[in-house]
Amino acid sequence: MTSLLHRPFSSFFLHLFFLPHLFYFTPFSAFADHTSSTTSIFGTPASAAEYKVAEGNTTEAEALLKWKASLDSQSQSLLSSWVGISPCIKWIGITCDNSESTLYDFNFSSFPNLLILDLRNNSLSGTIPSQIGNLSRIIKLNLCHNELTGSIPSEMNNLTRLTFLGLSKNEFTGPLPQGLCLRGLLENFTAFSNYFSGPILESLKNCTALYRLRLDGNQLTGNISEDFGSYPSLDYVDLSYNNFYGELSSKWGECRNMTSLKISNNNVSGEIPLELGKATRLHLIDLSSNHLQGTIPTELGGLKLLYSLTLSNNHLSGNIPSYIRMFSSLQILNLAYNDLNGSIPKQLGECSNLLFLNLSNNKFTESIPSEIGSLQSLQDLDLSCNFLAQGLPWQLGQLRMLETLDISHNMLSGVIPSSFKDLLSLSTVNISFNELRGPIPDIKAFHNASYEALRDNMGLCGNASGLKLCDPTESNITSKKKGNKVVILIVLPVLGGLLLVFVVIGAFFILRQRARKSEAEPGNEQDQNMFTILGHDGKKLYENIIEATEEFNSNYCIGEGGYGTVYKAVIPTERVVAVKKLHRSQTDRLSDFKAFEKEVCVLANIRHCNIVKLYGFCSHAKHSFLVYEFVDRGSLRKVLTSEEQAIELDWMKRLNVVKGIVGALSYLHHSCSPPIIHRDITSNNVLLDLEYEAHVSDFGTARLLMPDSSNWTVFAGTFGYSAP
Repeated sequence: MTSLLHRPFSSFFLHLFFLPHLFYFTPFSAFADHTSSTTSIFGTPASAAEYKVAEGNTTEAEALLKWKASLDSQSQSLLSSWVGISPCIKWIGITCDNSESTLYDFNFSSFPNLLILDLRNNSLSGTIPSQIGNLSRIIKLNLCHNELTGSIPSEMNNLTRLTFLGLSKNEFTGPLPQGLCLRGLLENFTAFSNYFSGPILESLKNCTALYRLRLDGNQLTGNISEDFGSYPSLDYVDLSYNNFYGELSSKWGECRNMTSLKISNNNVSGEIPLELGKATRLHLIDLSSNHLQGTIPTELGGLKLLYSLTLSNNHLSGNIPSYIRMFSSLQILNLAYNDLNGSIPKQLGECSNLLFLNLSNNKFTESIPSEIGSLQSLQDLDLSCNFLAQGLPWQLGQLRMLETLDISHNMLSGVIPSSFKDLLSLSTVNISFNELRGPIPDIKAFHNASYEALRDNMGLCGNASGLKLCDPTESNITSKKKGNKVVILIVLPVLGGLLLVFVVIGAFFILRQRARKSEAEPGNEQDQNMFTILGHDGKKLYENIIEATEEFNSNYCIGEGGYGTVYKAVIPTERVVAVKKLHRSQTDRLSDFKAFEKEVCVLANIRHCNIVKLYGFCSHAKHSFLVYEFVDRGSLRKVLTSEEQAIELDWMKRLNVVKGIVGALSYLHHSCSPPIIHRDITSNNVLLDLEYEAHVSDFGTARLLMPDSSNWTVFAGTFGYSAP
């Protein structure tokens, strides 16, 4: 067999590859210089040729032995010393080198006819030498997954025949090479996970042969509506995690062969272009974490091959289009953190392949559609932070593959359906901040749920953290009542008159009981309390709070404001609450107690994940106080004045705090009826939980305590924080 190296070098183009972690061999420069057909395998005596390998690398030894075995017998005889697995010991022509490998060891000038150079996964370090410009004929250059640094040399603009360029997973800086697609031949360009900055190369706009483009995970800038053109062959594009701005161009719709479009985590604004619906081969769209506005275009209904649609963390509004049922292949739908409203479309139940559904942090109303129970493959369901009401549909118990369920921060009510006991795959559940009552399902996910995941409902019970055990007597009574209802429905025509008598007698006894209670507890209306908002015994909870704070002992004081002093109280159910004891000067101003009670009820029904929950109000001859949700880290001011906590509150967390405050105020101003004006946003009135999520407190306090005020131009708030 004639070796490739026995042929005249000028008669062919070299295709040069490197096995992973097989370092550059110095003899290749010698191969390029030999043109005699009678030259030996090395072109020089064996002792004069040297290979450099990493010491102790058995994979390299195996590769060398395999190569030796492929040679003819004459060539193998020259390598008789190549035995065993230790090439660093007595292998003629092999020397071991423990130094770092760089591209400067490669003699680029010796390979003017090189077509393919694949150096991926070789732990190469250092910069790219300018001599790489000598590879003027090269069509494929792969430098991915190394440790290369520095900027791309301008000499790479000479590589105008490139169809493939891989620069991904390195540490390159500076601008992208500018002249790579001057001939329009580049088909595959990947440069993700580097530190490239500056604008997009001009030649890329007219690079119509592009098939795959990945520039994600850099610091590139520029107007995205101007920097990219029309690419008829484009299959995959990812521009995520950069600093592009501007609006999405309608030209993306002209990429009729495109299957994936990812432009998440940029500063893109405007609306989703209608023309995108013409790219009918799209399988994946990810435009999340931008500043997109408007509605979801109806034109997207033609994208019947979609399996992933992610539009989360934008400013989209309107309804979810009913054409969603057309996406029969859809597996991932993420529309979280937008301003979508209306009801959740029942047509979602026709997306039978759906695995992940996240509609959280929107403004959806009405009930959860029972059709969602038809999504037999669903594994993750998040409907939290909306305005969903009524009961939970029993059909949700049919989601046998469901692993994560979050329906927290809504207005869901009633008993959890017994069908939930069949959710055996469920591992994580959060039903907090609703109006649910009764026993929790007897499955592991609910038993292992934390107090935070079950808190703030109307009266849940069961074997879980923070819940009281269910009373079996109550269960028996409930069962008997259900049986009695059936009997009454059967004999109602016969015993209608008798039932009416019982109703009259019952009403008489109820009225008499109320009269006796009124006599036993004399006092004006202001001596009543409003813990009935949560369905509790107000008098009992009043006593619990007095006991928990040792009648408002200063040891339990956690803050003080203009309207009162705040205390931390742990009531017998192990619930921690913040109690604001109002100053006497404030309670004396409650002239119309009924109006005040009505307004507290309105505020207590506010449910937003960035607003401190108001549980209720208690007015007594001795004490009057408001009861709030307890937020662990305290005020933003407290965190900022603590050096240790201020360092932990990095800029990303601070940005998230601002977003939380804005979301809360937007909700108070635009989603409450009537609108609620805070009038005193300060760092003292913004509380942070353990995850540094912002919770606006004292909302509406000025309005609560001055319900008759009609002059809203009077100063209310804290000097130094108010608008001019």
